[in-house]
Parts: sequence; C-alpha cells; structure tokens
Amino acid sequence: MKKYLLIVLLFGALLLTACGGGAQSSDQTVALDPVPADYAGKSNPLGSDASTAGAKVFQANCETCHGPQGHGDGPAGQALDPKPKNLPDLAAQVGDDYLFWRISEGKPGTSMVAWKGILTEEQIWQAVAFIRTLK
Repeated sequence: MKKYLLIVLLFGALLLTACGGGAQSSDQTVALDPVPADYAGKSNPLGSDASTAGAKVFQANCETCHGPQGHGDGPAGQALDPKPKNLPDLAAQVGDDYLFWRISEGKPGTSMVAWKGILTEEQIWQAVAFIRTLK
C-alpha cells in the first residue's frame, strides 16, 4: 500500500510540474519591434514636471484600456485581445524613443491606436513622462 501511495504521489508531482511549465511571468522580457529610424534616439525634451500634465493626458486617453496604474487592467482593456501592455514593465525595458513611437504610431494587429494627429507631440511626451512614474 505504501509503495502504491508513493507511486501515485510521485506521478502527481510529475504531472503538476509538467503542466505548470506553460505559465509566463508578467515581468518576463518580451521581444519588441525595433524603433524606426525616424524615432530612434529621441529622448523626452520636457522636464520631470511634465509628468503632472502627462497624468491628465493618460487619464483622459489611456486609462480606459491600460488602467489607472498602467497595468493593462482598465475596463475597456478587459475585452481586448491581445490585452494592453503592462506599462511599468514595458517602460523598464525600453527607451523614451520606443514609448514615443508606440504612442504616436500605435501597434498594428492590436487595439493600440495611433495618437499622432489626435494628441500633440508635447502631450505624447507628457504621457511618456507620466508612464515613467508608474510602478
């Protein structure tokens, strides 16, 4: 009986280990598209105080999908596939040029729209400054 129980427990542990391998951590680095030459190397020309104005831009335009802390958990984001990016995680992996480019041009194949022409460059840089404050 003990031998049978040991075999069942070992098999169960093996099964649980095998099934758990597909989960991915939210902080895992993901391959990102390279920044186009038109945007590469750009850095935020605004001071750190731009994040205050950026919070207003974010709240009015981004929060519904990305959520108040940018974790991709906004009410509209729940229905999207793929889900909105976790912005604090993304911001830790990329430069200002990437954030400015993605906000400006959007991302094909996702619900991330191009904000260029809707927001001014200054508003986009303000949003970048605010995203940098998210944790």
